[in-house]
Amino acid sequence: MALQLFNTLSRKKESFVSLDPKLIRLYTCGPTVYNFAHIGNLRTYIFEDFLKRTLLFNNFKVKHVMNITDVGHLTSDSDTGEDKMLKGAQREHKTVWEIADFYTKAFQTDIHKLNIVNPNIWCKATDHIKEQINLIKTLEKKRFTYISGGNVYFDTSKLSDYGKLAKLNLETEEKSRVEKDENKKNSHDFVLWFTKSKFQEQEMKWESPWGMGYPGWHIECSAMSSKYLGEQFDIHCGGIDHINIHHTNEIAQSEAAFGKKPWVKYWVHGEFLVIGKDTKMSKSGDGFLTLSLLEEKGFDPLDYRYFCLGTHYRMPLTFTYEALEGAKNARKRLFEKFLELKRLNDKDRKITENKKEQEKCFNQFTAQVNDDLNTPQALATMWDMLKDEKLSSKDKEVLLLIFDRIFGLNLGSIKEEKVPAEVMKLAQERDEARKNKDWKKSDELREKIAKLGFMVGDTKEGFEVKKA
Repeated sequence: MALQLFNTLSRKKESFVSLDPKLIRLYTCGPTVYNFAHIGNLRTYIFEDFLKRTLLFNNFKVKHVMNITDVGHLTSDSDTGEDKMLKGAQREHKTVWEIADFYTKAFQTDIHKLNIVNPNIWCKATDHIKEQINLIKTLEKKRFTYISGGNVYFDTSKLSDYGKLAKLNLETEEKSRVEKDENKKNSHDFVLWFTKSKFQEQEMKWESPWGMGYPGWHIECSAMSSKYLGEQFDIHCGGIDHINIHHTNEIAQSEAAFGKKPWVKYWVHGEFLVIGKDTKMSKSGDGFLTLSLLEEKGFDPLDYRYFCLGTHYRMPLTFTYEALEGAKNARKRLFEKFLELKRLNDKDRKITENKKEQEKCFNQFTAQVNDDLNTPQALATMWDMLKDEKLSSKDKEVLLLIFDRIFGLNLGSIKEEKVPAEVMKLAQERDEARKNKDWKKSDELREKIAKLGFMVGDTKEGFEVKKA
């Protein structure tokens, strides 16, 4: 089955056809580095990783660019509220530069723990001020801008199709222009360059044709994506919260500047992680959960990755610790099963493969991941495959490693943990006690083994010891 993706622009699943058959160009909106990424943020990056892995799985070559927003992002995403970077600096009594550096590294550590494949290019907004100024100059030359209150605005009334991504009804949604910003001609207009901040004095400022100042948030993505991916590219990703404002404004300024329609062919957005009923994960709310917090509670980052596999990326995912515990146990069973298969295959090199059954299972799995990244169904196929008696242990090991190219659970790096001699001695004594039907002693030895962090199970061949 050919790859199909749900395109937010058309609101339907479409067969994926790249602009260039030799190279897929992918842009994903990165973090605003004023605080740790919460696990809701990280769900978006995990889904984008599933997408990238699926493209690679389909033998596409991918050029992936991700931005780091370290200037110009306001808390409301629409030119109102506080500057997020300044807010972080004030909170921690550091410079905004120190805040940006610290939280960029923290974010990169998190995605490494989650086994997310790094982008080909990381690009920071502060490293691309020249490109942003040049893009604004292009928009100014094409008469899509105006200056008001000392700031440069994009005039959305100059575009007949403004808001097409979000399906905005501009007539019914138009509000009084003084409601939020009296300098705007239209309520949907947005700042391209600030010289007179509506808020507090900024530490990050640069010279520009319009005076000393700094860029608005939206301009960075258009400037950096066009630098590295060209004036048209294949896929742009992000969370659903970017649709109405950020991605809508990216489209407006990019298509105005480049004259390319569509600027991006496929827009792919992930749904929220929620805590309880319809509660969005937020950095400013009570439900601010980080990956480090999950680790402190005894979870591996890959437990969270497995948890995200179980719900389609376009569906809200409800977080509870009970659900995460279930994902942890399922991942543990999967790892144990993989090690069991490896032991069997290492012991008996003559185990044959059933290529026909392998192909059947592979095709089913491929059809599911190619159906708009249906990871829940693909996960179910994996577990069904492990119970399929038509497949040998070798077939199952081969297929698990293939499936993990999408799942990214690092199955290939699992190594058998060595059992301490003391534990093995107790397990052997327990085995002898069982043979002698001394069940009391057998149970006592099992408890001793458990206190040492291991568990013992009985097999046809004798017994098996593994980490608890």
